[in-house]
Amino acid sequence: MEPLQNDLFLSQCRKRFRELPRIQGCLALRSVKELWAYRNLIYNLAQRELRARYKKSLLGWVWSLLNPASILAVYTLVFGYLFAAEPPVAGNGHTKVFALYLFAGLWVWNYFNGTVLGAIAALQSSGPLLNKVYFPPACPALANTLTVLLQAFIEAGILLVIMVLLGNVGWVLIFFPLLILCITLFSVGIGLALSVYNVFYRDVNYLVTIGMNVLFYATPIIYSISMVEAKNETLARIIELNPIAHYVQWSRDIFYGITMPSTFSLIALPIASFLFFVLGLSIFNRKSRDIAQEL
Repeated sequence: MEPLQNDLFLSQCRKRFRELPRIQGCLALRSVKELWAYRNLIYNLAQRELRARYKKSLLGWVWSLLNPASILAVYTLVFGYLFAAEPPVAGNGHTKVFALYLFAGLWVWNYFNGTVLGAIAALQSSGPLLNKVYFPPACPALANTLTVLLQAFIEAGILLVIMVLLGNVGWVLIFFPLLILCITLFSVGIGLALSVYNVFYRDVNYLVTIGMNVLFYATPIIYSISMVEAKNETLARIIELNPIAHYVQWSRDIFYGITMPSTFSLIALPIASFLFFVLGLSIFNRKSRDIAQEL
């Protein structure tokens, strides 16, 4: 009887393992429906954050332009001038500006970084509100995503205006909405998972901050992947395992190089982004059941 019982047990395990992705997908879909029901709350939280961000500020929304502009200026000075980094020629055949090449990747990083770190901070600061009234704990993180998304649109809009003035635009910009969607799904999935673990283990926030600093330089933003390939092809293949590197390259393809993103990017990145979102949301839902008591 023992072999028969073992076979039955293994058969049940295989069946449950096969059903696991479907179950997680159903739970994620149910969670998305609940979040959609609270869309007005998410919108109001985002509005409140935007108003509070520039409250009593003389320059107000101008800071949303000055902050990325100052970072861009520093990196351009250090890497473009002092280290004489050589950007490739743009899609129009004659533009060769390191600042534009850098900015075409930097806005992607700013969006990803702001979404992940903002999700951690938003959930951690929402404790008093969660203890007073019920709402999906993911709402503050999504509200933060809306504010960072607005900043990303501003930065990408500035880049687009400059490219139009230089005559460096093409039909490939139709892939921009898909790029934004992919980055959003990927970043929100990562942000939700890390934010809920940070509630139980506050070391996560410090580790993520350090990890983001390392990840920035492990992403070909201030340099091109071809520069790495020229020195160490193995290291270049390792860097290409970084999903953010592919988002950055996608942005540079459509904004700077005026070329169509690779087939890999157009097929694999949307699938991977969706899977990361479902996985992150599933982890968040499982760990956030009694989260109000921990905040």
